[in-house]
Amino acid sequence: MRIVLLKLFLVLLFVGCAKHQDKRLKVTALPVDGKVDGHIITGSSVLNDPKRFVWGGSVVKGNDNKYHMLYSTWECGDSVPAFTNSWVLHSKIAYAVSDYPDRDFKFQKIVLQGRALEGDSTAWDAQMVHNPHLKKFNDKYYLYYGGGKDPGIQPAGSKGEQVNKRNRVQQSQCIGVIEFNSFEDLMNGNFKRFDAPLLKPRTRVKPDHIVNPSPEGTEPKPDNIIVVNPSVVQRPSDGKYLLYFKGNFYNPGWRGVHGVAISDSPTGPFETTDNFVFDVRNDDGTIASGEDPYVWYHNTNKKFYCVLKDFTGKITTGKPGLAIVESIDGITWTKPEQSFFMKKEVVLKSGDTLHVNRLERPQLLIDDAGNPEVLYAACALINIGQNKKGESFNVQIPLKTH
Repeated sequence: MRIVLLKLFLVLLFVGCAKHQDKRLKVTALPVDGKVDGHIITGSSVLNDPKRFVWGGSVVKGNDNKYHMLYSTWECGDSVPAFTNSWVLHSKIAYAVSDYPDRDFKFQKIVLQGRALEGDSTAWDAQMVHNPHLKKFNDKYYLYYGGGKDPGIQPAGSKGEQVNKRNRVQQSQCIGVIEFNSFEDLMNGNFKRFDAPLLKPRTRVKPDHIVNPSPEGTEPKPDNIIVVNPSVVQRPSDGKYLLYFKGNFYNPGWRGVHGVAISDSPTGPFETTDNFVFDVRNDDGTIASGEDPYVWYHNTNKKFYCVLKDFTGKITTGKPGLAIVESIDGITWTKPEQSFFMKKEVVLKSGDTLHVNRLERPQLLIDDAGNPEVLYAACALINIGQNKKGESFNVQIPLKTH
């Protein structure tokens, strides 16, 4: 009898431990349909455009069972600046659609652009719109995006006197949102676009070359100088919406830091917290540099996850690539034992592995359980900083979750 009871106790102990063990998320990238064509990849798993640069894209499944992508794009060629400058000065947001989540996206039209092109050069997003993040809440669609405008040449003797137009626009970036009921409405221009940004910086701290700096001695907040790269998720515990963003620190060199703002509504108002999130630390105590967060809630594991670009390899504990961090409440984040989400490479169905120069702006399609199904990433085979030929593209990588 004692032996039977002991065996039963051990079984119950094992089941209890298994039930409460730490669930880990491991994702494997599957091959894509494409081939190398000069300095780009072409094929059904890639969205590119010979007339434009193509960059980050965000996808949702619509009520029509089609897959809808909004992505950054802008004109290329000798008449526009190279990539490094042209995205700041000319970025627009385009719409593409497919019957499949991981291939065959077809361009439809430009659906959002800087309002200066529509006659309003005073708007906060007059110059450009960039880095779309598409969400569906309560049967409505929300496009979160970054935008900026040129505040003009700064006064002589000011810290912004020597800042050129490109950097004046870059330093003006805030986060906005548009709301629409269907993609047909979006195509026809029937959407709600707000006159004020959804989120803007509270501090502007930089040693020099800064427009409209904060007073000397100001402690920079996570939303320092800019707020960009929005990622929004609804927290199941209280129904609140968490808006994650990137700000810029200079201490003394540049690094991207992240914060979070909270609201009861997808369209705000959002209250920015002082919390630094995804804050893996360097040896000197500074926050490791990253950007492009994509945050979601895993319904099975009961955790938040974030995939973001790791500039130095500090977050991935390896080479630079896409890292993953996790959280219970969406505010306090930790680095899991396996923090490498994906290498900077694309595997083709031919069996070839391409080590790419850029793999960033990760956006995911998530299933009902919380597992990633497809990664949408801005990609380039070459260093496109000084490129004018539009040799960038968006790749759709199917994923297998373990």
